[in-house]
Amino acid sequence: MLFIDVVRISTRSFKNNRLRTMLTVLGISIGIGTIFFLVSLGYGLQKLILENIATQDSLLALDVTQKNEAINLNQESINAIKEIKEITDIFPLISQEAQISGNNLTSSAKINIVHPRFLSLEGISVSRGKIFKDDEIDRIIISLATLQLLDINPDDFSTTDITIRIAKNLSTKNNQQALSKEPDEKEAPKSVEPIEYVNKTYKISGVVDDISNAYIYLPDSSVSEISFNSYDKLKVRVNSTINIERTRSNIIEKGFFVSSVSETVEQAKQIFSIAQIVLALFGIVALVVSAIGMFNTMTIALLERTQEIGIMKTIGASAYDIWRMFLTESMLIGFFGGLFGVITGFILSNLVNYGVNWLAGVFGGNKVSLFSQPSWFIIFIIVFSTVVGVITGIYPAKRAAKLNALEALRYK
Repeated sequence: MLFIDVVRISTRSFKNNRLRTMLTVLGISIGIGTIFFLVSLGYGLQKLILENIATQDSLLALDVTQKNEAINLNQESINAIKEIKEITDIFPLISQEAQISGNNLTSSAKINIVHPRFLSLEGISVSRGKIFKDDEIDRIIISLATLQLLDINPDDFSTTDITIRIAKNLSTKNNQQALSKEPDEKEAPKSVEPIEYVNKTYKISGVVDDISNAYIYLPDSSVSEISFNSYDKLKVRVNSTINIERTRSNIIEKGFFVSSVSETVEQAKQIFSIAQIVLALFGIVALVVSAIGMFNTMTIALLERTQEIGIMKTIGASAYDIWRMFLTESMLIGFFGGLFGVITGFILSNLVNYGVNWLAGVFGGNKVSLFSQPSWFIIFIIVFSTVVGVITGIYPAKRAAKLNALEALRYK
C-alpha cells in the first residue's frame, strides 16, 4: 500500500468521526497551547530583562574599580591595564554630586563625565533623542528622574538648557563634599584644598527612561580644561567574549576589583532556564492528560474498526499497512493538535500582552513585550506534539496489526 493511500484512508476515518477527532485534537491543542504560552512567557521575560541589563557591546566590557584605598584609579592604572594585549579600549568614569539648574529651578543630581563610547559599553540607551557624539561637546544625556526634578516636560527636553556646576579640582575621594558647600561658602573641608567650580551650560541630547535615579552623562571633551587626579571606574573593552575571563584574571592580579555584565547575564540565563523548565512542567501535565485521552480515542477506534481491518486484510492489506494506517492517524492528530496549540497559545499571549500594555498605559507605565516565540521553539513544539501523537498511537497500531483477519470479521 502506497503512503498516499495510507494517508487517504486515515483522513477518511477523521471524516467518519468528526466530533471525536475534533475533541481529541482540541485536547492535544490545550496541552500544547499551555506549554507554548508558559514557555513563551519565560522567554519573553528573559529577553525583556536581559535587554535592560546588557547590550552587545556591554558583554565585551569589564568594570574596573579600586580594591582598597591604597590603590587609586588614575592614569598610571590605565597604563598598567593597557599592557594586557586582549584589551582594545579603556574609558574612565568621573562621578560628582553636582548642582544643576534648568527651567528656573535648581536641584542636585549625580553627573557622570564620560567618553561617548563609555555609554555603549555601559549599555545606556535613550527613549527620546539620541546619544551624543564625540564632537557634540555641548550635549548631555539625562535621566527622566532628573527632568522631573526640574519640572521639565520630557517632550520638550530639546528646548531646555541645563546649567551644571562642576568642581574643577575635586578628587573622587571627597566628591561628596562638592554638593554640601554652596557657591558662596568660603570654608573648605579640613586637609582639602578649596574647591573651585565652573558653570557649564548644555543642551539635552537624549533622555534615559529611568524614573528612580537622577543623573546626567556629559562628554569628557566638554570639560577638557579640568584635570581630575583619579577616577571612579574604568570601563575596559575586551577584543572577544572568549577572552573575558582571562582578561578579568589578569586585571585582578594587578590589584583591582573587576566585575562584568556578562556574569549577571549568565546568572540570569541560568535562573530563567530553571523557570522555563518549571513552567513547561505545568504544561506537560495538561499534555499528559490530553495524550491519555488520545490513547483512549485510538483504542476505541480500533474496536470500532475491527471488522474494517479484517476486510482490509482479506483483500490484501498487510499487517505493516494496518500498523502504518493507525500510526499515521495518531501522527496527524498530534501534528494538528500541535499546530492549533501554537496558534491558540500565540493568540492568548497576544491578548494578555495587549491587556498588560493597556493597563500600563492607564497607569502611566511603559509598553513591554512579555512574550517571545523563537522560530526554533515554534518548530520544536509542533514536532514535539507530532512525536507525542506517534508514541501514543504505537500500542493501538501494534494491536491492530496483530488482529487475525477471520476473528476480526466475526467481531461484533
